[in-house]
Amino acid sequence: MLLRHIKLGLVALTALVGATSCLDKYPDSAIPEKDAMQTFADAEQHLIGIYGHLMNSALYSGYLTLLPDIQCDLAYAVEGNSNTYGDFWLWKIRPTDLLIQDVYAQLYAVIDACNFYLDRIDAVMARETSDANLETLDQYTGEVYAIRALCYSELLKCFCEAYDPATAEQQQGVVLRTKYFEKEPVRRATLYDSYKFVLDDLTRADELLDDAEDTPNNYYMSEAAVQAIRARVALYMQDWDAAIEYSSILLDDKKDTFHLASFQETAADGASTFDYMWAYDEGPEVIWRIGFTSTSYGGALGTVFLNFNRDYTYFYPDYVPAQWVLDAYEESDLRSTSYFADSESGITIGYANGLDWPLLVKYYGNRAIFIPQRIFQVSMPKPLRLAEQYLIRAEAYCRKASPDPARAQKDLEALRKTRFASGGTISLTGDWATDVKTFSEERVRELYMEGFRLQDLKRWGLGFERTPQSCTQDEGNDLKIEAGDPLFVWPIPQHELEAPGSEITPNESNK
Repeated sequence: MLLRHIKLGLVALTALVGATSCLDKYPDSAIPEKDAMQTFADAEQHLIGIYGHLMNSALYSGYLTLLPDIQCDLAYAVEGNSNTYGDFWLWKIRPTDLLIQDVYAQLYAVIDACNFYLDRIDAVMARETSDANLETLDQYTGEVYAIRALCYSELLKCFCEAYDPATAEQQQGVVLRTKYFEKEPVRRATLYDSYKFVLDDLTRADELLDDAEDTPNNYYMSEAAVQAIRARVALYMQDWDAAIEYSSILLDDKKDTFHLASFQETAADGASTFDYMWAYDEGPEVIWRIGFTSTSYGGALGTVFLNFNRDYTYFYPDYVPAQWVLDAYEESDLRSTSYFADSESGITIGYANGLDWPLLVKYYGNRAIFIPQRIFQVSMPKPLRLAEQYLIRAEAYCRKASPDPARAQKDLEALRKTRFASGGTISLTGDWATDVKTFSEERVRELYMEGFRLQDLKRWGLGFERTPQSCTQDEGNDLKIEAGDPLFVWPIPQHELEAPGSEITPNESNK
């Protein structure tokens, strides 16, 4: 397809965010219908714009990835830090917080762009005479449905309570925008209806996408990406059978297409395929990644953990890993030396406070695209990886009405053996009250700073407590958060509540 040979990010996103609310269109921001998408080329260009907008630093290359983990118990603010993300680390998040507003607005901006495409695609296809172009437009449309579903799933994860099948029809979901040109009520759907909307979009996407497009390191939504999202959403909905079904498609049916990166497998430059995945943003388990180029990229995920470009001599981290995280890795678990580095590895910290601590180097930056240009800490986000699917299926096996700890254990060990120099065995009891600690630690070991921790604690009904660490900020060092704290659910941005015509119900965290 022609689109596959066009660099992303070179076309401006056509749907803009309204000045007052990201859910309303105004004359100065709306797309005039006379300029709407008309041709195959227009549709293609619009899709490029959608993918380009996913690079935004409020999304996967920044806030959406980092804030849910920094807010919890995975990292500590360094004494003398820049206070970047400080309110999240301190649990002082307010409805007027600009980062909250940005995440909310940018997710809806992508949704608006998807709606614009979907409003117009039938008319484009009605005028199209090329069978090849019609087939390609079906593929593009499937990708748009998948992207819309993903964005809504992220809104649900951040701004809603954990899904409870028994009460979902009474719980608050999100504002569902289905059209670009038509005015729709600005009120929240139920959590049940919101998740159903996501599932419906994923079903449409799956019907339109061809598994021939499934390939590791895809910049574009594929059938495999849809199945990965579907498995994740099923886990969040406590639909254990569906989580097993869709993760199994990727783990079993598509094992010839995707397999885990491994410390036992060597990549092109002689590094392990696991190390290569983080150093070069390519690996056999990457189902979907955000496509950065040397001239078009989003935020720098590694900055708050390194801040090397402050003087290109020393590191000035804003956050360092929690001691319990470092201790969670067994000696033979090579993820530890891949994700973290200290003075023995050449890390020199520039603070005068005596800080000598392992730093997160997972997002040091792409060695092929950015490091040669002295652009540091920029890595391609990899929102969908096969490793997560092993964790999903294992948890679902454990949480079924009739748990199957043997199968869960097999999945966890399959993952761990690719990450260990030797060994990798693990034990499960079949009692979730006991096994949840095992899953909590394994998900942290694998998914550290990939944006899952807040949602995991929320859906498991767990709190956390920080234990003070040296050379880190006093305030927040001993924070204790109980399960069910309102700020596990981010507040709806205040300007959305106050926008003209808004009927949006606030969260408890808004109060």
